[in-house]
Amino acid sequence: MNYELGQIPYRTLKPRDYGFTMAMDKGLSTREAEDFLSVASNYVDIVKLGWATSFVTPNLDDKLQVFKEANIPVYFGGTLFEAFIIRNKFDEYRRILDKYKMEYAEVSDGSIELPHDKKCEYIRQLATQVTVLSEVGSKDADKIIPPYKWIALMKAEMEAGAWKVIGEAREGGNVGLFRSTGEVRSGLVEEILTQIPFERIIWEAPQKSQQVWFIKLLGTNVNLGNIAPNEVIPLETIRLGLRGDTFSDFLTE
Repeated sequence: MNYELGQIPYRTLKPRDYGFTMAMDKGLSTREAEDFLSVASNYVDIVKLGWATSFVTPNLDDKLQVFKEANIPVYFGGTLFEAFIIRNKFDEYRRILDKYKMEYAEVSDGSIELPHDKKCEYIRQLATQVTVLSEVGSKDADKIIPPYKWIALMKAEMEAGAWKVIGEAREGGNVGLFRSTGEVRSGLVEEILTQIPFERIIWEAPQKSQQVWFIKLLGTNVNLGNIAPNEVIPLETIRLGLRGDTFSDFLTE
């Protein structure tokens, strides 16, 4: 921090196990990645190369090196995993992870129909190679998954070897955990939290109002994902009670 202020809530320190900010790179250039990290590297814990953008991003190796030099882990979006699976190319996907020296991978089924036991088997196999994040929820706004099923899916995927589970919201924050308006399905979230430790969940929350909601519910050190690069520092001010939305929430700490 640049100066003393006081009454700032405690933030877990990097490398942290919770209090994560997962930033979503939707096609940053290498230079943009450098600029992003020049101001946000202390506040971002992991970067997702959104959906299958890594397939078409020029100079991918150069950009990955930028993140590596900043000690920021990177992983390919779950849609890329699904694109390989739907083509029956799981082994090829594993080779791609090795080719780019990826240490993390996301397993998801938001765009394809995948038997859950098969998804868990993919998690088990990948967990011998990389650290696995698994995403629960559908990208189909008309597909409503009841809370008990979210809980069962999350539990099974963690048991299969997922390090953390991700609550689906897409980059727009209008499916899965949220209604089409962006409003949080609060009953769903609260029921999930009766069974799943909050430290193990990354909530995709691209919209400011969603970030505020989760911070008010779970505190400064909630795991949040799908944060736009230019929103990482604004999010940190929300976490610290230095933006109007949470200004009074942490003053007694």
